[in-house]
Amino acid sequence: MTNTIDLNHLRYFLAVVDAGSFAGAARSMGLPTSNISRHIAQLEAQLGSRLLERTTRQLRMTGQGRLLQARARPLMDDLLSLEAELQDQHATLRGVLKLSLPGEFGTRTIGPLVAEFAAQHPLLEIECQTTMTGSEPVRDDVDLAIVFQRGLPPDSALIQQTLLSFPCIVVAAPSLIERHGLPQTVSQLAGLPCITTRAALHGRAWQFRAGDGRPLHAHVQARYRVDSGEMAGSAALAGIGYALLARAACETELAQGNLVHVTLDLEAMPLDVVACYPSHRHLAHKTRALLALLQQRLPAMLAMAAR
Repeated sequence: MTNTIDLNHLRYFLAVVDAGSFAGAARSMGLPTSNISRHIAQLEAQLGSRLLERTTRQLRMTGQGRLLQARARPLMDDLLSLEAELQDQHATLRGVLKLSLPGEFGTRTIGPLVAEFAAQHPLLEIECQTTMTGSEPVRDDVDLAIVFQRGLPPDSALIQQTLLSFPCIVVAAPSLIERHGLPQTVSQLAGLPCITTRAALHGRAWQFRAGDGRPLHAHVQARYRVDSGEMAGSAALAGIGYALLARAACETELAQGNLVHVTLDLEAMPLDVVACYPSHRHLAHKTRALLALLQQRLPAMLAMAAR
């Protein structure tokens, strides 16, 4: 047994495991079946272990084969990812970049950065869809989606990176407080008119930080349901209901006395702006470049706007 494993042999072995047969691996790699068999035989001789047991009906891994497959798969994936990344660094950005952005925030805040990115890379084609909620399941053909999230992320095969986090508060118009009073606990909200989301944030907008730090979903009455922060703010100003809003979005109205900050026994969970992409997909250089631009520029843009 030698001290090194031939990576080519290893690549052929994983191809056979994925295809479930030597013939299937040969078809996927465009090679004769005899070539595949020779590489596997050489790998087994190199390791001094039987890796695959062949019968007329099936192909199965031995214990040593399963161990090799479990340890080798992530290593091979890392090598392929590194190879693609090194190639990307020397390549001009080109091809199609498919994006999904939340309507209001995406159009006003992220849109100019996407346009700037497109101007910097004239060989790149950009396709961008905007959604009202910014929280629909990310389609498999979308390279990068920006979504709103509050509380724990849903179970997902997506990789997620938080770009921004907005502190949130409960607010109400003085006229509403005159009619319904000023609640002091989250539990009191259940008996009060509230404004909530129809589908955005998975329909669970009213979330607070429990004593153990975990998100707590509060059930509220809502005859007014929207998927727009601006509409929720307008309804709050009209005295329709109590609203859970990003503090930055209502600072002016709070300062002018048009809205009142309703202080409760639990702190509201922040509203996060999250970048998502499929975990099974190598993050192409074009996607990584746009993500880096958003990570660098978005916090600075909002800090400037807050001054």
